[in-house]
Amino acid sequence: MIFNFFFSQLSLEKQVSYLQTKGVSLGTRVKDGRKIYVYMLRSLFVEVIYEHDNSMKPAEKTKLLRGLKNLNKHLEKEFRSTF
Repeated sequence: MIFNFFFSQLSLEKQVSYLQTKGVSLGTRVKDGRKIYVYMLRSLFVEVIYEHDNSMKPAEKTKLLRGLKNLNKHLEKEFRSTF
């Protein structure tokens, strides 16, 4: 829990750098024509959107989800909103 707080206080660049070195890449998904990369770091799940949908470019935005339940709820909500 303390880790989640400190991670959320990091700058966007440091969050992404830490995710790429210490996190586990779970895969990608597409929303509104954009590729979203999903990472897992302990019990924290992070969605990252990169410039030009290229993970070698700087990140534009991250979304932090605490725990597997929150990830599932978020993905279900996103799935339902597509129809």
